[in-house]
Amino acid sequence: MLIIGLFVASLTLLIVLLYLLQAKFSALRSQQQFLAQLCFQLEQQKLERKALNITIVPQEFAALYHTLDELLTALPANVGKDKLTGLANRVGLKRALTAMMPLTHGTIVLIDIYRFRYVSDLFGFIFGDMLLKQFAERLNGLSLAPRLVARLNGDEFFLYYEQTLTEDQLVHLRGRLQVPFNIKGIPVSVKLQIGCVHLQQHNADTSQMLRRADLALKKARNTRSAIAFYADNDDIRQLRELKIIDSLPKGLQRDQLYMVYQAKQDIATGRCFQVEALMRWEHDELGSISPSEFIPLAEYAGMIDLVSQWALDQVLAQQAKWRAAGMHLCVAVNLSTRDLDCETLPQDIATRLAHYQLPPESLMIEITESTLMADLNKAVKALTEIRALGVKLAIDDFGTGHSSLAYLKHLPVNEVKIDKAFLQDLGQDKPSEYILEASINIAKKLGYEVTVEGIETLDIKNMLVDMGVDTLQGMYYAKPMRAAELETTWEQLHNPA
Repeated sequence: MLIIGLFVASLTLLIVLLYLLQAKFSALRSQQQFLAQLCFQLEQQKLERKALNITIVPQEFAALYHTLDELLTALPANVGKDKLTGLANRVGLKRALTAMMPLTHGTIVLIDIYRFRYVSDLFGFIFGDMLLKQFAERLNGLSLAPRLVARLNGDEFFLYYEQTLTEDQLVHLRGRLQVPFNIKGIPVSVKLQIGCVHLQQHNADTSQMLRRADLALKKARNTRSAIAFYADNDDIRQLRELKIIDSLPKGLQRDQLYMVYQAKQDIATGRCFQVEALMRWEHDELGSISPSEFIPLAEYAGMIDLVSQWALDQVLAQQAKWRAAGMHLCVAVNLSTRDLDCETLPQDIATRLAHYQLPPESLMIEITESTLMADLNKAVKALTEIRALGVKLAIDDFGTGHSSLAYLKHLPVNEVKIDKAFLQDLGQDKPSEYILEASINIAKKLGYEVTVEGIETLDIKNMLVDMGVDTLQGMYYAKPMRAAELETTWEQLHNPA
């Protein structure tokens, strides 16, 4: 009986132990299931913000669960998601890329819809939003599917491919994305610009990779193919540009920027009645910086008003000194696209002329033809108001801006300046001569005086005189000079023997 009793007691103890072990394993299984569901639902928060929904929460994790749920409720919804397209936005993209780091292979593709703003201006913002949504849907439906897709801002989209894309693949990708869209029954064509970074050679942290993609896209905007790849020296170029932009206000304050003046020769008299004011910059670190480099950067950085106002003041202050010394001439100064956008520009010019006590005919404003054609109606309005002041107007780089002759006849200008590019191969190539002569004849028949710039030889000068040009400008006649040097040569230029 004793043995039977011991056996029963042992069996009972074993059953209790098995029960306890089963309960332990059941609790572990429950905890594992809870943690798996929690991880999955937290991962889904990247795509859509919503409350946690787990029906069975182990007691030991209850406090954690409720704290996380309250935190998600307090956070703003879909902070990493673009509301219009449903794609990841810049915040969501950076979060996703950071989670995938290090990225040492594949291709980053940055896509810009060229002149998308004109679509919105023409058809309205709702129409433009519909185009962006359809474009996003097309990105999500690509047969060559990217790992990540995001809308960074406006009309700029990001793709990440795990494989290295060739230029041929990018051309095919662009062709697929450029197939005309149909929006409210209206066919809409788009042109894309693409910047790429191959991560095998140029992997870095998230911010650096995005910056390099931006640099590649910037290159693409200036190439005929509209596709460009990031290269090592692009960083060096950007650092130079940043230094130029950062130094510009200081350069103006410290008189590193200054004006030179290049005389123009009147063909009828052989005398000089006009000069063109040209900006120069001697940077204390970078040396001489060309206006063709720093003016576009000033426009991009929103500082062109500062530069243009400085230039007008420099020119008019110098004009006042020259007139007081008996030097009566007209000075031409270049203005940019952004200057014409300023509604107060005509009044600003009038105020400055009055301040320096100068007659309006002492000033000429030169505007490039491409600037005029960027927004012709606005340009014509601004130029008409400036012309009404008595200030002279000239179209610079005439014939290079792909303008319409139907519009040119309405421009309230006095003069056109034919670009020196027309002089290439002149005297050796008859078609070049015919094109130049036709451009001169068109301008004169429209009632403009004609100046040709870039004259460097007597032979070219004689050919242009025979074509009926009114004014010549170039190194053959006079180099750009500082004000003091122009004063010493003025008598010779104004009254040649």
